[in-house]
Amino acid sequence: MGKAAVLRNRVRQYFQKSRVRDPKTDVLVSEIVDTDWMVVDSELEALFLEAEMIRRYMPRFNILLRDDKSMSYIRIDYASDFPTVSTTRRPLDDGAKYFGPYLSATGVRQALKVLRRIFPFATRRVPGQKRATLHYHLGLDPGLEEGKTTLEAYRANLRRLISVIEGKKASVEHDIEKDMRAAAKAEDFELAARLRNQLFALQHLAKHIIFSDKEFLDISKDHALAELVELLASKVSHGASKATTSRTCKAPTS
Repeated sequence: MGKAAVLRNRVRQYFQKSRVRDPKTDVLVSEIVDTDWMVVDSELEALFLEAEMIRRYMPRFNILLRDDKSMSYIRIDYASDFPTVSTTRRPLDDGAKYFGPYLSATGVRQALKVLRRIFPFATRRVPGQKRATLHYHLGLDPGLEEGKTTLEAYRANLRRLISVIEGKKASVEHDIEKDMRAAAKAEDFELAARLRNQLFALQHLAKHIIFSDKEFLDISKDHALAELVELLASKVSHGASKATTSRTCKAPTS
């Protein structure tokens, strides 16, 4: 079970003769009978869906789930008086909300980097901090320290972030559009504009690359390896042919 931006390439990886596979993958390939897939709008959604499917079905070949060092979780201490969003390798019984596990820590960090531009959140609380951080001025932090937003509004924003993580993006888009129209009707055009921008960004998540680069890199390595093998085989064959010719030329004549 896994995700892919280009399904044909992902499936082909299992059947390439040039690919050196580990014993576990050899057993997996030997048991393949059929392939099924679900199409989502973005790589970010694929990341979250993969975690949900693995958590639900616990496929035995996803052995990375058994290694604590390989897993990553999203931690949101929603009930705190200063909620933060972060990642962790090990969830605790501390009252925070945890989402995961995810097999790619890099993918999770990249996903949160994208989502933070849509749903600004704090990543940590600095003791004694009274003024909004630089991240607030960059549009990445709600500015709770300086009262740039209320705790209620911030939590409402986090609820939408959580819904997206849980795979409910369409529902969030619907709610944002509804609030945008209500703000426009009330002539609160500043709020309506912010909601419009948030909706636009959410609808265009497909433009963000979360994990494709690594997959394409792996595939290109396969092709490069195959070409290298062919090139070396050709050189060896050509060299052997030259050696035979040379020996033939130097052979004594009667």
